[in-house]
Amino acid sequence: MSIDLKNELKCEQNQKVSEYINKVLNLIEKEEINSEEAAWITKETVDGFREHVNPGFLEYRKTVTEGGQFAAVEWSDNGSCFKDVNGKEYIDCLGGFGIYNVGHRNPKVVKAVTDQLKRQALHSQDLLDPLRAMLAKILADITPGDLKYAFFTNSGTESVEASLKLAKMYSERTTFISTTRAFHGKSLGSLSGTAKGMFRKPFLPLIPGFRHVPFGDIDMMRKTFEVCASVGEDVAAVLLEPIQGEGGIILPPENYLKQVRELCDQYGSLLIFDEVQTGMGRTGKMFAAELYEVVPDIICLAKAFGGGVMPAGAVVASEKVFKSWFDNPFMHTTTFGGNPLACAAAIATIGVLIEDKLPERAAEVGAYFLEELKKAAKGHEDKIQEIRGQGLMIGIEFHQDEIGYEVSKGMFDRGILVAGTLINSKTIRIEPALTISYKEVNKVVSTFKTVLEQLDA
Repeated sequence: MSIDLKNELKCEQNQKVSEYINKVLNLIEKEEINSEEAAWITKETVDGFREHVNPGFLEYRKTVTEGGQFAAVEWSDNGSCFKDVNGKEYIDCLGGFGIYNVGHRNPKVVKAVTDQLKRQALHSQDLLDPLRAMLAKILADITPGDLKYAFFTNSGTESVEASLKLAKMYSERTTFISTTRAFHGKSLGSLSGTAKGMFRKPFLPLIPGFRHVPFGDIDMMRKTFEVCASVGEDVAAVLLEPIQGEGGIILPPENYLKQVRELCDQYGSLLIFDEVQTGMGRTGKMFAAELYEVVPDIICLAKAFGGGVMPAGAVVASEKVFKSWFDNPFMHTTTFGGNPLACAAAIATIGVLIEDKLPERAAEVGAYFLEELKKAAKGHEDKIQEIRGQGLMIGIEFHQDEIGYEVSKGMFDRGILVAGTLINSKTIRIEPALTISYKEVNKVVSTFKTVLEQLDA
């Protein structure tokens, strides 16, 4: 093929790509789309996932939806709900695995981000960027105890990675204790703390030095500390979710977290709380650490930290821990962590949580939600093992995976989005926006009851 012909074909290809891009951008620009456009979007989405993203997502969707609903394509959102391209509305009880604490597209968060975007989107990486400093000050004020310095990330797994590096530099110890059913992310460091073998096995060996003990078993935790000390592998830190999210919404036994804190103090180890899912008001307090009156040395945040508008995360630590990074602030960096748009979103999010008293609301509405779900489950003990939760972090555990899948399918068919957990597929989670109305809660509960009754039929 001649060079001229190659160039001609390349020009034709670029022209087609340009036309396709313009069509997509025009659709994004529209406030409303028609049925023909919705059909085109659906076809392009399904084909794109099959050919260019990952066909496994399509197979997963087929297992958790009825009929052709696997091809449901989300298009817009607001408040506690989102709509697909055909205009069907769903009450979002999955909440992006805990992202939408202040609701979908909260106006104050969106305004803060768009206002910042009008002035500057990303920072130069060299000069001092103001919003990072201001957000760090706010976090120092609202986090428990003497947590003072913040490092900003883009996601939960990045927050956990940063916490592990902080702990290693603090003491130069290399042993970490995590727990069974834990989920801390899927990058190599955080995956080393994550418990599920299916995610771990393909990537072994992971970061050395991690020990896993049963969550809630303080005796095993104590024995592990003792053994590590006796063989010269002193523990750098214990990495815990105060309430396990992906593990199936598992609450800690009474005084467990306080006893872990005492063990860490006894052995000179750090306590890291992974509050990626429990933080930002979900459990009825701004941070779950406050529920259990325990102050960690490091706290990891993400998911709802960006207000459901921007990907954002943070690690907040005490000065005694963080100062190992003072001499060289470039010891751990990330290009986009703490960017102006993410910081604007996080600042506005914290403002909404405080002004609208959403943590308190999560406690109140969550208690009502939990009680009503338990009432709806009466008479279905053959299917449901337990309903448990704290605030608006609720898990419904079934006796078998298949029952959970059928309930999820039935609720999705009726406009309620729920989902299982990555660690325990028998449990479906309820993690709606903290702004969810009582009317919406009642609709979720009545739908849950209807689906259970139809499974009996």
